[in-house]
Parts: sequence; C-alpha cells; structure tokens
Amino acid sequence: MTAPLTPPSLSSPRESSGLVVRVAAGYGLLAVLAAGLTLALRDGSPWAHPSPWLPATPLVATLTSAVMGLALAFGIVFATRIAVSRYAWARRLHGDLRPVARDLSLGQILLLAGLSSLGEELLFRGLLVPFLGVPIASLLFGLAHQLKGPSRWVWVTWASVVGLALGGVFALTGSLVGPLLAHAIVNAVNLAFLRDHDHEGEQTTG
Repeated sequence: MTAPLTPPSLSSPRESSGLVVRVAAGYGLLAVLAAGLTLALRDGSPWAHPSPWLPATPLVATLTSAVMGLALAFGIVFATRIAVSRYAWARRLHGDLRPVARDLSLGQILLLAGLSSLGEELLFRGLLVPFLGVPIASLLFGLAHQLKGPSRWVWVTWASVVGLALGGVFALTGSLVGPLLAHAIVNAVNLAFLRDHDHEGEQTTG
C-alpha cells in the first residue's frame, strides 16, 4: 500500500517500459535538484541532518539509522499486509493503486523503488526536514501523494504517517541512510505486492 507519489496507469507492456524510464529519470532529476538545493542553502551534506536529536559519530549515526530503517521497513510492510487483509478502506486503496504496478517487471520495480526513494528522501527529509521540521515536511510528503477517487485522503494520510516515521529516524540519528533504506524496501516490496495480489471482490470488514 505504498507506491511512488502519483501513480500513472500503465495500459501495455511497451507503454509501461517507456513510462517507467521517464518516471525513473524524473526521480533521478529530482534527487539531483534536491541535493543541489540542500548544498546551496545550508552547509553540510544532504545525507546528514545539521542538528540531530541524538548527536553521535558519523559511523554510529549511520549504523543506528540503518538498523532503525530496516526495522521501520518491516513494520510498514507488516502493517500494510494486516490492513489489506482486514479493512475495506485498505483494500480499496490497494485496488486504486494497483494499476501502477500491474504490468511492472522485477527490474522496473527495483528501478522505480530505488530512484523514487532517493528523490523523495533527498527532497522531503534531506532538504525540508532541517528547515521546516518533521511534522510540516511529513504533511507536504503526504499531500504530494495524490490519487483520484475516494481513496485520495486515505493515501495522503497513510503517506503522511509514513513520512513522520521516516523524518523521525532522520532527525533522531542525523543520517538519511535509514529513511532511504526503509523507503526503498517498502516501495519495492509493496509494488510487487500490488502487482501480484488482486483483492477486488474479496469480502472486507471495517
């Protein structure tokens, strides 16, 4: 139940391949622009928070961030599976997001997951969190995830909550490694889940 920003519908394998390349290139450009703006607007690397809540050496910060990111990825994926198996709103969201993943190959999923995570993390966490704080940056992250139909605000809310968790790891440890790992893993695993599981017509509750 997580996919990169606004999901376009893919109507054929050929269209899917071309669109995936364009979307991936767009995320790559976003990553470059976000990193460039961060370097221009403040001292230090876009991969590091200038004032982490728990100061530590770079090695400790990176390792702590990575462990927290892996744990967060597991938690988000697990929460997604529970929600989709139990609640109607989650299955509706799954169905609304499924067109973006239905025709993707494994390679395309990995490409999209990696570059979308890189672009979004450098923008929303690396650039915006130090300037705006975790809550506002997370809200903007959620609002960027737009979807047509009745699931729009469910998607925005879900993305905002995930953004809070990712931003919290970044602000706490000072390292973007954990949020990037979590984001990439969640995107890859959940895009594959969207591709391979059709829950339409199944009985739901909630």
